[in-house]
Amino acid sequence: MTKTLLIKNARVVVTMDEQRREIADGGVFIRDNVIAQVGPMAELPQTADEVIDASRHVVLPGLVNTHHHMYQSLTRVIPAAQNGELFDWLTNLYPIWSHLTAEMVHASTLTAMSELILSGCTTSSDHLYIYPNDCRLEDSIEAAREIGMRFHAARGAMSVGQSKGGLPPDCVVEEEGAILRDTQRLIETYHDAGRYAMQRIVVAPCSPFSVSRDLMKESAALARSHGVSLHTHLAENLNDIAYSREKFKMTPAQYAEDCGWVGHDVWHAHCVQLDEHGIQLFGRTGTGVAHCPCSNMRLASGIAPIGKMRAHGVPVGLGVDGCASNDAGHMLGEARQAMLLQRVGFGPDAMTARQALELATLGGAKVLNRDDIGALKPGMAADIVLFQLDQIGFAGALHDPVAALVFCTPSHVSHSIINGKVVVRDGQLQTVDLPLVIERHNRLARQLALAAGSRPA
Repeated sequence: MTKTLLIKNARVVVTMDEQRREIADGGVFIRDNVIAQVGPMAELPQTADEVIDASRHVVLPGLVNTHHHMYQSLTRVIPAAQNGELFDWLTNLYPIWSHLTAEMVHASTLTAMSELILSGCTTSSDHLYIYPNDCRLEDSIEAAREIGMRFHAARGAMSVGQSKGGLPPDCVVEEEGAILRDTQRLIETYHDAGRYAMQRIVVAPCSPFSVSRDLMKESAALARSHGVSLHTHLAENLNDIAYSREKFKMTPAQYAEDCGWVGHDVWHAHCVQLDEHGIQLFGRTGTGVAHCPCSNMRLASGIAPIGKMRAHGVPVGLGVDGCASNDAGHMLGEARQAMLLQRVGFGPDAMTARQALELATLGGAKVLNRDDIGALKPGMAADIVLFQLDQIGFAGALHDPVAALVFCTPSHVSHSIINGKVVVRDGQLQTVDLPLVIERHNRLARQLALAAGSRPA
């Protein structure tokens, strides 16, 4: 039976359509899980099976997170890893992560997704690249189904341990044949290629410093034989560049091209140190970038040249990155940091508030190779978020309520609709018991630290 939902009387509807319309006193009419109409209230139906009054709200397309490591929410602010750059940070955390269990992956995914959804995110990827003990990608997939988030589950992998010149310890790497077999199994079991898919699988070897050239090439071939996307880390900091030049005698971009890792079906995380050749290559081939400003600042990796990338046609979306290198998972906050960091690096007009919101919506959709999310217009998935304006953080900022979302203190949503279903209502998650999620998560985080010999408070 068809169900309808009307979001009415919005202070402003930010469509992100081709004209970038912002509609005052607007609304959105939904049938089942698809947007049917968007426009001024005078042009929309006045009734529906369910009606949400948005008269004090900005209405946006759901935000899209293109890079995360949700399991890392268990190891936020670990003292030994608080002040290091990328390689030092990883070296301190790998031994702790080697004690992960399936329950921990499930719990941390629920925690990370709860945080994301409350911040305005409706679609997220997650790059799970470590599988000790009984961990499986299914642990994340089941959590996403439980909470109701649109999910791109990336089957990550590490195969080159320290004994072979890689960065991770040997105890957390896998055999490459097993990696490829499990990745194929996951694609055949869980990948949904259809429009409005809630669940997709991504082929995602972790990084050039943790897998072999053969695995990179074979992963690309596997992904393309099944029509799925590819994802990895690339050119994150200067040490990353030095490793690539020493190990492969190439820049990271040259190595990516050599392995077949360019094209509209590929996106790379970070690319902070992507050179001019790499930017032109990515623009020419439609290769995407997940920009993670908070993590890049936290690890002192540098400032990614996002303006130059966009000028060359590189698809760019936002990622909050792992909770242990950002220590937060707030998508609206990430958009704010993206805007501010570009201004620090390249001047006060390097990025506007609306450009930051575009990265978080349309940009993320393009990076994930989707044309059914990221905008509010007929035929798009009904992924919609509402931010309430009459709260202290927006006081005095209503001259431009759209820009206020980015310039002012990052807010939580009042409502979130994902795939046509209300997942957050009046600021409260409807699909999970959040206090229980937090209690379980904190208990398991302490258990993980103790298993690794740490002494949590």
